[in-house]
Amino acid sequence: MVKLSVIVPFYNVQTYAPDTLRSLQANARDDFEFLLVDDCSTDGTPEILARAEREVPGARLIRHEQNGGLATARNTGLDAASGEYLTFLDGDDWLAPGHFARLLAAMEELGCDFVRTDHVQCTARARTVHRVPVGRRGEVLRPRDAILPADRSTGVDYPYAWAGMYHRRLADRGLLHFTHGLRTAEDRPWIWRLHREAESFAAVSQLGIFYRRGVASSLTQIGDSRQLDFIRAFDQVLEETAKDPDSDRLLPKAVRTYCAVISHHLGSIERFEPAVARKLRSMSAAALKRMPQDVLKDALDSMDVERASRLRRVRRRPAALTAEAAA
Repeated sequence: MVKLSVIVPFYNVQTYAPDTLRSLQANARDDFEFLLVDDCSTDGTPEILARAEREVPGARLIRHEQNGGLATARNTGLDAASGEYLTFLDGDDWLAPGHFARLLAAMEELGCDFVRTDHVQCTARARTVHRVPVGRRGEVLRPRDAILPADRSTGVDYPYAWAGMYHRRLADRGLLHFTHGLRTAEDRPWIWRLHREAESFAAVSQLGIFYRRGVASSLTQIGDSRQLDFIRAFDQVLEETAKDPDSDRLLPKAVRTYCAVISHHLGSIERFEPAVARKLRSMSAAALKRMPQDVLKDALDSMDVERASRLRRVRRRPAALTAEAAA
């Protein structure tokens, strides 16, 4: 009986994969399985993973015939997983020894649908602790209650799939799969759905995940059109939240977060290729026009002057492109 399935997508991370795999080996247990999903890597990653399948206890290698992106790779792992509990790790991050065993013990003691945990962000030699924005620790809570308030960082603003552990019943209910083909912000519709529809969760104070920030091959560092999938991701958040019985209460948070992310990308537009920057402006204008305008007005009125002005300027632009244009 597999107690825990760990889903680890890899794509062109030959520099970092050995650290990731060594940390999995330091977390191995007889009832753990590690699903290594190679998303059609073109560097030395496939050879590293083939060796790991032989050497890392519980490792199983799954290969994609074509690159599908992180969301699709995670779904492949979910479909192959057999554990009672499930979690994720990215192929360029790593773990403290015994992290999964400790997190699993905490989750079994709490008996909830999922747990969220803190992590250490690693940028070059700098290390920064990032906490789950939930004040009550080690206590079973209602996930829906951790969405609000709209003007503060909450559970849905900490979307990292690898910063937690999840009971299989969530997968059986269709709550753990990601939107196929989303190239970035794939965790935003996912975390919103989890907090709207799961029944119980807890935040635990455990530091055992090391998130490598600033990797050159990461989409967050690449200014091409795949970055624009954040618009498709947040359109999905708004569409699904609008159907929720509590939509009047939840939509202001969703709209404000969407606006903040648009403003963030517009504020660093120089990192995008010129054609992508033009598309970003047009698609942002279209997105702002699609939002419930009364909710948008309240969101802009509540934001700081710089961000609100930036969004109001782009809203006045012609909006010829739709979200599908970024696909």
